[in-house]
Amino acid sequence: QVRLVESGGGLVQAGGSLRLSCAASGLPFSRYAMGWFRRAPGKERGFVAVISGSGSVTDYAGSVKGRFTISRDNAKNTVYLQMNNLKPEDTAVYYCAANLLVPTASMNEYDYWGQGTQVTVSS
Repeated sequence: QVRLVESGGGLVQAGGSLRLSCAASGLPFSRYAMGWFRRAPGKERGFVAVISGSGSVTDYAGSVKGRFTISRDNAKNTVYLQMNNLKPEDTAVYYCAANLLVPTASMNEYDYWGQGTQVTVSS
């Protein structure tokens, strides 16, 4: 059974930092591209960042580029999202997802999803 479990969310002031983690089990982790998505209050879920199975390819949404960094540790079956200079508009539930094909921003291509972790940024 595949499980993706996010952690590291919380409440932070604007300008602060958080690091999200997503621990995966039940799948050949290094073969999967891993993505982070988020759902802000009143909005649809949207792409944040993605990393290829090897970690050599990354991509980011324009709104987070330069502030967020996605990385992975295949030995620990874990993907991370380092979030710096957080803004109130980053407030959302953050989800990690696994995709066996190529790193993509398209949610429809992802096979497995975690339950999400709440990030709240106060102004």
